[in-house]
Amino acid sequence: MKQEFLLGNGAIALGLLEAGCQIMTSYPGTPSSEILPEVVRFSKAAELNTSIEWSINEKVAFDNAFAAAISGKRAACCMKMVGLNVAADSFMSAAYIGNIGGLVIISCDDPGPHSSQTEQDSRLMARLGKVPVLDPSSPEEAREMIKFAFDLSEEFEVPVLVRPAIRICHARQNIKYNTLESNLTKADFKREPNRWASTPKFRFMQHKALNEKHVKISERFNTLTPFNMHTLEKKKSYPLGVITGGVPSSVIQDMFEEYERNDIPIMKLGAPYPFPEKLSSEFMDACEKVLVIEETDTVIEYMLRDKHKTLGRLTGHVPMEGELVPEKIEGILNKALADCKLVPLSDYDCGMEAAALVGELALPIRKPTLCPGCPHRASFYSIRKALPKAIFPSDIGCYTLGSNLGVVDTVLDMGAGITMASGFWNAYIQDDVKKPIVATMGDSTFFHSGTTGLINAVYNNSRFILVILDNHITAMTGMQPAITQGDRVDGSKGKAIALETIVKGCGIEYLKVVDPFDTKNMIQTVKDAAKYVNDPDGGIAVIISRHPCVIGFKDEAIPEKIEVNISDDCNDCGFCRKRFECPALFEDKDEEKTQVNKVLCAECGVCIQICPQHAIEKA
Repeated sequence: MKQEFLLGNGAIALGLLEAGCQIMTSYPGTPSSEILPEVVRFSKAAELNTSIEWSINEKVAFDNAFAAAISGKRAACCMKMVGLNVAADSFMSAAYIGNIGGLVIISCDDPGPHSSQTEQDSRLMARLGKVPVLDPSSPEEAREMIKFAFDLSEEFEVPVLVRPAIRICHARQNIKYNTLESNLTKADFKREPNRWASTPKFRFMQHKALNEKHVKISERFNTLTPFNMHTLEKKKSYPLGVITGGVPSSVIQDMFEEYERNDIPIMKLGAPYPFPEKLSSEFMDACEKVLVIEETDTVIEYMLRDKHKTLGRLTGHVPMEGELVPEKIEGILNKALADCKLVPLSDYDCGMEAAALVGELALPIRKPTLCPGCPHRASFYSIRKALPKAIFPSDIGCYTLGSNLGVVDTVLDMGAGITMASGFWNAYIQDDVKKPIVATMGDSTFFHSGTTGLINAVYNNSRFILVILDNHITAMTGMQPAITQGDRVDGSKGKAIALETIVKGCGIEYLKVVDPFDTKNMIQTVKDAAKYVNDPDGGIAVIISRHPCVIGFKDEAIPEKIEVNISDDCNDCGFCRKRFECPALFEDKDEEKTQVNKVLCAECGVCIQICPQHAIEKA
């Protein structure tokens, strides 16, 4: 027996391997990013035969796992909740078609949101796709649910979704486990075109079969302890009960223990869909009112039949947005208890007093910013210097922080930097206006979902500049390897894919590669690209701004360190701090000029090139 103090994502990874997962695929995205590397770590330590890959996007990850599952192997893919949108087409079809080996999809939600575009609830996607869903309340339970999910998936031949929220993914818990062993099940795909390649007529029949499976799974979920359970005492009625699941269920149980409140029954739904109707009816019948506390949306609340008894988001008792942190849950419980003429848990003010005290400290507000020495900062400086009046559609990645530098105007989703650029061109050219447009997108995002948009733009004669910010790594989600480098997640070598080859394959004729640290050259390159875009015989211009990430490639990124000093010519104009926004530069109010924080400085020397007063010098 071994034990480790594991991150929730590590517990999930352990559960996958304990359950005999043979194929594991993923695309990185917080809060899911650590799952696949932990699968790699455990697999290597136990010398398992697990096949593991970072896929190019979530749909590719899903399809790879699905193919393995219909070949009879146990397979899983993981992603963050907005990644499930990318895989949605396959996800919906797979529910109808079904699988042979277990197929588990892990979609990690981000209530808050802390690092995502939305607060969408993966349980709603599961309901839309008619896929059973499990909602863990702790790392240990997430591990146990993974094993149950595989068994359920194989028994009913349906995919199963597990949706840990960020507080599960990034919590830690001591986990004990035994020696891991390889699953030696052989692939055995049996041709069955009416199922695997079914036409609409057969899809109708598959839909009917799926609905029948749901009835049986719902019955199973009625007695699925400890995932689904309540604390009712027989033949006793209550003025108020609480229905919950996922992270909030752990918080509520802790609070009731702390305040010694055994007069309020709890129903926990760790497997909320297909909805356990019988279990919920028992609970509803015993309570005059029920308070539903769930993240992030109204899944359980919508499923409950008696709306007159139900308190929750739809009655204003639970906020419609934001993470349900403990202090917020305590306030929700206190309000509901008071409304039901019951003694509140406490007189806690939901943290308002603490917030007021912090506010009185007048602490400086620090917004997120690019790292010192980040090549994206130099790229954005050059783009804005060359075309200050352009529209700047961008994308999801570290470079979203280009908004601080005034060079990111829109961020919709992955791939939209290009498609929005094309849309802006269409809107303006309809008015016979040639508006300068510069789209920015990272190398990983370009491979993920940029190519289709670029091909479409070329085909439809759009005109704009695309700057691909190639830093050799997938930086924002945890420094995962880039396709351009050929390094695979398990340390083996894959076949590197050159950006230039793909860009030219999309029909691009104008392609330049620059080093953003040479700002003079990059500024001129952007200007030249603008001329090509406006030329009657021109088209879309692509610039690859290539320089290694300063965090991921410390030695390679800055091979020659350049120590800088601020001369007396500095008039404290603030351009380097406020417009170029280097964190290593700060205002020295006593000296009335900018100074260099030697601890933070990456010694890239780019600031020498951008100072309007030429006051930053090589030491």
